[in-house]
Amino acid sequence: MATRATLPQVSGRTFITDGGMETDLKFHGGLELPHFASFVLLEDEPGRDALRNYFRPYIAIARERDVGIVLDTPTWRANPDWGAKLGYSADELESVNRRGVTLLEEVRAEAGDEPTLLISGCIGPRGDGYRADALMTAEEAERYHAPQIETFAETSADLVTALTMTYAHEAAGIARAAVTHGMPVVISFTIETDGRLPSGQSLGDAIEQVELATDRAPAYFMVNCAHPTHMAPAFADGGSWLDRVRGLRANASAKSHAELDEWNPSELADQYRDLAATLRNVTVVGGCCGTDQRHIAAIAAAWPR
Repeated sequence: MATRATLPQVSGRTFITDGGMETDLKFHGGLELPHFASFVLLEDEPGRDALRNYFRPYIAIARERDVGIVLDTPTWRANPDWGAKLGYSADELESVNRRGVTLLEEVRAEAGDEPTLLISGCIGPRGDGYRADALMTAEEAERYHAPQIETFAETSADLVTALTMTYAHEAAGIARAAVTHGMPVVISFTIETDGRLPSGQSLGDAIEQVELATDRAPAYFMVNCAHPTHMAPAFADGGSWLDRVRGLRANASAKSHAELDEWNPSELADQYRDLAATLRNVTVVGGCCGTDQRHIAAIAAAWPR
């Protein structure tokens, strides 16, 4: 069994994740997600049922492929600025973050002992995730994100994952807050079509900056919300930092963030496999915008273990 001290994906076991939660729920499920916030579904039983039904196919894929699975709480937007836009107080945000973990506890209990299921407290950027805006110093970011991380630390969450980070200072602040509250932390950067972060920094420089600012605090790094063909240039220069990249969660489309559309699952899986030779330590594969269980099934089948 996983504990916060021993994450099995760090030891080399393959794990999958889910796909693009918000895009799937909104465009395939027809659900209203104001400001792309899936945590609003935690407010009533039909919403919670929609989330349970969303997660179940991914658990079935993990069981079929005999791999583990990391599932994120639906709390990417559950931080102070986005919560305020939706009318949530600090106490109400704390409650939805806790309920996000409770929902995944129920999903894990239903799944039983197999597959190994890790609960990740999901943290999103203060800004919109596609631009390096609402810029903070690492110290400001630590203070801003600490309440959400502290809440997750008081639950059964196995780790916290910061998805769609657009610049290094915010990522470093999140990592520091996680250390303070005793939580394993994963940092996932997004990149644009040129292979660079929205801030303009290279992926390697951003990872190295976070490593230096946090004494290598992250359990590992990921890249999400970009197509594999945009990830490849980011990895091309190489360097020791590549060994710290353990996860990929790609978009279904090769379009820019402003032009996302659907992409063939088998072709996406082939492009994942093309990256495997460069990214020898990747053990966590999943999806982001535009992906659903079809894409994750294809990726899980194609990824070399």
